[in-house]
Amino acid sequence: MNSVAGNSVRIPASMHSIRSEQICQRADGIIRRLQQAGFEAYLVGGCVRDLLLGLIPKDFDIATSAHPEQVRKLFSSARLIGRRFRLAHIYFGRDYLEVATFRAPHDDSDEGHVNDQGRILQDNVYGTLEEDVWRRDFTINALFYDPVTGDVLDFVNGLQDLRQRELKLIGNPELRYREDPVRMLRALRFAAKLQCQTEGETFDLIHQLGPLLRGVAPARLFDELLKLLHNGTGWKSFRLLEAYGLLPYLLPVVAESFKQERSGGMFRRLLQASLENTDKRIEEGKSVQPSFLFAVLLWEKVQRLMLQELDDHPELQAIQLAANDALQDQVQVTAIPRRFSNITREIWGLQPRFRAHDLRRVNLLLNHPRFRAAYDFLCLRAQAGENVQDQVEWWTALMAASHEDRLLMCKPSGKKRRPKKRRSAHKALPVTVLVD
Repeated sequence: MNSVAGNSVRIPASMHSIRSEQICQRADGIIRRLQQAGFEAYLVGGCVRDLLLGLIPKDFDIATSAHPEQVRKLFSSARLIGRRFRLAHIYFGRDYLEVATFRAPHDDSDEGHVNDQGRILQDNVYGTLEEDVWRRDFTINALFYDPVTGDVLDFVNGLQDLRQRELKLIGNPELRYREDPVRMLRALRFAAKLQCQTEGETFDLIHQLGPLLRGVAPARLFDELLKLLHNGTGWKSFRLLEAYGLLPYLLPVVAESFKQERSGGMFRRLLQASLENTDKRIEEGKSVQPSFLFAVLLWEKVQRLMLQELDDHPELQAIQLAANDALQDQVQVTAIPRRFSNITREIWGLQPRFRAHDLRRVNLLLNHPRFRAAYDFLCLRAQAGENVQDQVEWWTALMAASHEDRLLMCKPSGKKRRPKKRRSAHKALPVTVLVD
């Protein structure tokens, strides 16, 4: 079914696999209310794509002809956000659904202009459904679903591309990448997640245009990095980043580590083991933490810098100084929030403490809130070939042991300090009582 610009192919419910019971009821209610008020409204993008593939969507995004201010008038819980790209969020307690107004091509006004490199700086030129289609990035993300009629609207042959696992940019590929360089990262993420073919102009241009990522805000690159490596196909996504030359623009510390590594691929094995383990946890529905991800990604550089600092500082101080430098280099590219980077520092800082087997320090480490993450990190280091297997075996045995056996495994904590002798009564010093 070929589509023509400005004319959609309407695919009835009998010809696709989406069923009404799969639709988020809140999204369905919002769309029905918008349509009853006289506006066009549809589910759009990734949720439609995933439903057609038999996957469970993470989000249900809505596109409408209603402007953000009109959406706010219809829904009392709606809040308008964004300046570059104005949206409405309709809240249900702490949860919300995103509602975007149809966009039109950019013009010369303040509401829709681009910079000299073609990057979109403002994106609030509103338009029609047909215009909005051509503003979207990939054909497989330009599918609309009407839960009222059950129809899928396809303007760009997206359904056929989805079935053939072909990832195609809408319009001129170079222009679309220049408008938003993050689309290159999205292309690689979709290729990994959806097992798309990595051939054609969509991918051929990435090597050439990779430097455009330098102009993307570090906070946005942090979010995109998590989407790439915490999407269930993290190791495959990482290899695509490397194959298409994007590591220096997203993970410069990792790119440097690969050049500096002198340990027979130990760091690469650490990365692979970590990302494959992360993929498995996501498949099993378990949680994953950005702090652990960055502990792995930056570890080679932290070790290298720590060795340099050991000439002048104790080990724990050396590792903290190394952590400061490694994190500083990375946050200039991807803005790691402190709530994550602080935990990353703790994971690194606990590694030397696994060598201690005396009772007091063992108990302190066992009761540390980051013990489990630090232990898992130690296990990955051993799996990658670092000389810490003895430590892993000792701590693994300790955790499985009874309380009595743990006491036998641990060394005494050393000589206890002698209690200070009490002064005799006639030599007692005067006591000052503080009164609030």
